[in-house]
Amino acid sequence: MMLRHFAHGSPDFKADFDAFLREDRSSDHDVVTSVTRILDDVETKGGKAVADYTAKYDELQIDPTTLDSDNVNLHALAAECPQDLCEAIDFAHDRIAAYHMAQRPSDHSFTDSLGVELGWRWTPLDSVGVYVPGGRASYPSSVLMNTVPARIAGVARIVMVAPAPGGELAPSVAYAALKAGVHEYYPIGGAQAIGALALGAARLKPVDKIVGPGNAYVAEAKRQVFGRVGIDTIAGPSEVLVIADHTANPEWVAADLLAQAEHDPSSQSILVTVDEAVGKAVEIAVENQLKDLATGERARTSWDRHGAIIHVPDLATAAEISNRVAPEHLELAIADPDALLPLIRHAGAVFLGHMTPEALGDYVTGSNHVLPTSRSARFGSGLGLNDFMKRMSIQRVSPKGFAALAPAALRLAEAERLPAHARSITIRSNPGGGDG
Repeated sequence: MMLRHFAHGSPDFKADFDAFLREDRSSDHDVVTSVTRILDDVETKGGKAVADYTAKYDELQIDPTTLDSDNVNLHALAAECPQDLCEAIDFAHDRIAAYHMAQRPSDHSFTDSLGVELGWRWTPLDSVGVYVPGGRASYPSSVLMNTVPARIAGVARIVMVAPAPGGELAPSVAYAALKAGVHEYYPIGGAQAIGALALGAARLKPVDKIVGPGNAYVAEAKRQVFGRVGIDTIAGPSEVLVIADHTANPEWVAADLLAQAEHDPSSQSILVTVDEAVGKAVEIAVENQLKDLATGERARTSWDRHGAIIHVPDLATAAEISNRVAPEHLELAIADPDALLPLIRHAGAVFLGHMTPEALGDYVTGSNHVLPTSRSARFGSGLGLNDFMKRMSIQRVSPKGFAALAPAALRLAEAERLPAHARSITIRSNPGGGDG
């Protein structure tokens, strides 16, 4: 399959574009049965199952009673992180912390015209599990994005799991974990790690919510344990959509498209442009940049299989197309992004102007990079402070308020044929305490 080109005014555009949106970019592996078996093993065998799977898939021996390994020490690994990388992690940490601190919600209460006191309180989750892809090709930014908001929210127990194949874990991940405030760490990964977080295994006690990205097995495990614990989302392949006009730099746009394509062969990069010449120049630039890109094979597969260039007559149409895609990341590489922003309804994160590449958002703008994928930005948001908190409704009714509320509540209880509900109201209405 080669890169697709769409022209908005063509007779076949609607049918072809609809088919493009319906294409499945998920993993080809049938993992449901395997994950079900792994989760069953973890539930019945506990730490022994987790240890066995860790030995099988990661070639790492861990203690089945503690899930620890003598070969993986977070503090020792963190000491190996290069100074300049530590400083970059510190810089990113502080910006992420400041951004999410600004999201802190407020408790509120008020008394309405009937004298009924209403309000809400926000409280943090008790415990959160953070899944981080492991090995040497690891992502300290994922540690920060998933852990810092939990700490700021006031979560009392933050547990990180990250596989350490052969005993290897990136020192940058270890440093980021300690910087972000991880309380417990276990060198486990895959569906067995999700099972241990959700069900408990050996010393690892169950958590209340699991967040963080992973492969198809991790995603399926999160899907299966949802309900017993909360989860952030079922993440799909990464994606970016760039809207470009005549002011866009084709080389910059090409680099931004490839920044997403290099994540995974299933990633998706889409260019929507009002300038045909820009579209052609970007396509040429992508081809040229692929020639010397270290991740070129992965990016090439993504670009050829899932990429697209869409020509539209105006920016309003570009916004309409973007809203249909509901991309994880949206870049507005146009002269006046603020003018177009009000037309954007569905996107995980929006990057305004030529100097705001999505790659900055992955690391250091402060905004969270855990975002809705696979068109779920139509109904979902990126990870934020509120994902680690709960809102409790509060109400207090005075005798005067009760007298005003009771008749309507009683009528509704009778209509729904719930006599105990009705008695709960009438028993308070009669001086004798009965309902007759």
